[in-house]
Amino acid sequence: MSFSLILLSLTTVLSLLTPTLHAQSAPAPGPSGPINITGILEKDGQYTTFIRLLNQTQAGDQINNQVNNSNEGMTVFAPTDNAFLNLPAGTLNKLSTQQQVQLVQYHVLPKYYTVENLQTVSNPVRTQATGQDGGVFGLNFTGQGNQVNVSTGIVDVPIYNALRKDFPLAVYQVDKVLLPVEFYQAKAPAASPPALNGTKSDSSDNNKTPDAPAPANGSGKMSVGFGLVSCFWFMLCYLV
Repeated sequence: MSFSLILLSLTTVLSLLTPTLHAQSAPAPGPSGPINITGILEKDGQYTTFIRLLNQTQAGDQINNQVNNSNEGMTVFAPTDNAFLNLPAGTLNKLSTQQQVQLVQYHVLPKYYTVENLQTVSNPVRTQATGQDGGVFGLNFTGQGNQVNVSTGIVDVPIYNALRKDFPLAVYQVDKVLLPVEFYQAKAPAASPPALNGTKSDSSDNNKTPDAPAPANGSGKMSVGFGLVSCFWFMLCYLV
């Protein structure tokens, strides 16, 4: 065998081994860090109001804890900054602290759902706010083709861009704030306390002036009769 053939054979062998050597020496990708809902939203840059509410209500920490430590996953509907700007003036400021927490939790489902899952769910779907103050706080989903709408009874809006769609966390953009119908339902008035010791609760009865007591046993008539007899006896004595 000539020297040129030997050299060609060695070159061929080395060329075949080179990709294998490179593959073995390439560092393995490091494990991905824990999921952070606010970090996901910050990358897009149009969810500053929702991020602020997530931080103020500590709902963001609750989401991160659940998706990183449970098998159920979660689904978040993230309203854009424009969605909050389109609310009637003062809407957020009029909410109590508890209602702000409920509003944020109303945008979170305690389970992971794909768009396809949302088309076939049984309505209403429970949210993180479900059961608070005895309210349903559920969301209703309808879909056709690739389009899915979410309705609160007050707001109806399509689900748009998926900011994240891999288990255990799905994050979908919505262009309206999901306002729960429970915020607009009048609560039943509290029952009036029962009257104590059989007293009447009617204020008109309580304000009445007591009647003067009537004379007892006809003593008034006896006094008048005795006065007439005394007067007649005095006149008779004077004439005599």
